[in-house]
Amino acid sequence: MMSQATPPVSPELYINRELSWIDFNYRVLAQALDEHTPLLEQAKFSAIFSNNLDEFFMVRVASLKSQIEAGVAKLSDDGLTAQEQLETINQKLRPLLDLQQQHYRHSLKNQLAEYGVHLIDYANLNTRQRRWVDDTFRTAIFPVLTPLAVDPSHPFPFISNLSLNVAALVRDPETGQQQFARVKVPQKILPRFVEVPANLSGKRPKPVFTAVPLEQVVAFNLGLLFPGMTVEGHYFFRVTRDADLELRDLEADDLMEALEEGLRKRRRGGEVVRLEVADEMPESVVQLLMEGVAVEPADVYRINGPLGLDDLMSLLAIPLPQLKDQSFKGRTPPALVRAQSSKLEDGSLKAEEFESIFRVLRRRDVLLQHPYDLFSTSVEEFLNQAADDPSVLAIKMTLYRTSKDSPVVAALIRAAENGKQVMALVELKARFDEDNNIQWARQLESSGVHVVYGVLGLKTHTKITLVVRREKKELKSYVHIGTGNYNSKTSSLYTDLGLLTSRAEFGADLVELFNYLTGFSKQQSFRRLLVAPVTLRRGMEDLIRREIDHAQAGRGGHIRAKMNALVDPAIIGLLYEASQAGVRIELVIRGMCSLQPGVPGISEQISVVSVIGRFLEHSRLFWFANGGTPEILLGSADWMPRNLDRRVEAIAPIEEPGLRQQLEQLLELYLNDTGAWHMDADGQFQQRQQEGERHLVQDTLMQQWRGGLPI
Repeated sequence: MMSQATPPVSPELYINRELSWIDFNYRVLAQALDEHTPLLEQAKFSAIFSNNLDEFFMVRVASLKSQIEAGVAKLSDDGLTAQEQLETINQKLRPLLDLQQQHYRHSLKNQLAEYGVHLIDYANLNTRQRRWVDDTFRTAIFPVLTPLAVDPSHPFPFISNLSLNVAALVRDPETGQQQFARVKVPQKILPRFVEVPANLSGKRPKPVFTAVPLEQVVAFNLGLLFPGMTVEGHYFFRVTRDADLELRDLEADDLMEALEEGLRKRRRGGEVVRLEVADEMPESVVQLLMEGVAVEPADVYRINGPLGLDDLMSLLAIPLPQLKDQSFKGRTPPALVRAQSSKLEDGSLKAEEFESIFRVLRRRDVLLQHPYDLFSTSVEEFLNQAADDPSVLAIKMTLYRTSKDSPVVAALIRAAENGKQVMALVELKARFDEDNNIQWARQLESSGVHVVYGVLGLKTHTKITLVVRREKKELKSYVHIGTGNYNSKTSSLYTDLGLLTSRAEFGADLVELFNYLTGFSKQQSFRRLLVAPVTLRRGMEDLIRREIDHAQAGRGGHIRAKMNALVDPAIIGLLYEASQAGVRIELVIRGMCSLQPGVPGISEQISVVSVIGRFLEHSRLFWFANGGTPEILLGSADWMPRNLDRRVEAIAPIEEPGLRQQLEQLLELYLNDTGAWHMDADGQFQQRQQEGERHLVQDTLMQQWRGGLPI
């Protein structure tokens, strides 16, 4: 099928991606506001909301501000200038911040107190508690503080990114002159919530956890920092800086050096893009801060409550399991139960019962669904057996994000030490993981692993592993293709899909893809994989057009897709065309969605739902009815310009009928989730009414796992 040009989507039919992201983050906050969410999980979701917002300002808002400063006149795909987008972002965010603070102050704190978790303001401490807190300040906090005065001989100090600060107003009793000083709260090296011993509460029964915010401990002890002066006021503030790294295409060594320099600058920060201040801060102090950090009034956010609620995440350490989600640990995929080398070593599996993971894959493909299938007994087991198997000659894989103390990296190092050819493509430009990846790259290189940094001008986002094994004088390839990072930690927190296979065409495609990544190959076609930026966009557009052809021929076109984001204008325009041709389109989009479903005459055949749950939805899945012979694919790419055009991505078709059926059932569960958010024709998401029994996809999958049923 020949690809055709896709007309651009009209601005009025395209939802601004930044505003759509804010809507997504509201859905995250809604998890905190939901009475069905356990209390400490409410704190977690509120923390995630704040953390997401920090990154949004550091990257997206900073980018819009840079466009304005550079005089860029380009409009967004929905026809807005950068200034208009900033103004609308401001309008949409302020009510959400108020909602978050109201929940924290009037709901979360009060309900936690009923279970013995007391988050107390300093002013409400009893005499014994206050004495203990003040003693703790003198011994454990005071020595690390550095008050910085602001006067003609002391310029306004640099305020580091995301730091929490106290603005202190002090007066000299001899001269009567009022002065300003800044004190940085050391929340990066000390706990944000200073725990107070239970025996000081005077309550019966004793509370489980009592704490006072660190910034208040500092603020109410400022007299020790300014002896001989009168402290007349203290007010909290926080800044967010431009933290994106813009890098030229450089050779590998230069790229490493440029990244390290960029990271040093990030730690200090770029221009300030947001100033958060306590709501009670006098306007005179706000003006002083605005001048000091060079922001406009629109960049100032008055917060009626604690700043930086991302630190609420630390409350999950409180030992109250009844206030958290029920613990969950995945299982070993049934197909791999007998392929566990650890069970062979500890004697729980007899030698005659054991079969290597390679033997399993020669017999069948294995579909992985994390976190329901354990990452450790599937992907890590695959790599560990490859590292130790004498018949394995080579291992090649991409590392976009991985965890500290990574078993994956340890397996690669061990494989190199065992004399195998090991290549790791480490993506140094994985945003906010650059520092971690630099350290891994150096450790791998020092162990004999061939480390490369990808294709110039492209970010390598694909999640692929290739193992080459000698079998009966021939070489056979074994492959893992996934939607998620090779990260042990996030594999238990994110939902992801993966495919383990020994299909020859997949192996041949990965051999050529790795040559493309490491050498001078200009590969323009692949056998089974869709690869960005070479064939993925064209392949996806052709699959959509095929459904249009089926619909127009009376064979009932139908598309189902699940991804993180849908913002590509060309794909959206093609989906509108498909809808008008009668193709039924059902989309599960976790985050940004710039498509408008249900518009009369345009997108009446399109529906969009968003699922937010205890696990971060991260899998990408694409299903096409194909006139009764369905085709289904999984991989690392969303329908975004960056994934289709500016990254290296890989999408793989699922060949085995039984696995296709499992994935079709999975899509059905997502589309029928009773807690999902449904997108209206005006682009607004509304949560489905949950009358009667709740049927949440993540809960259903966990129940199926606990019952030993196929997932």
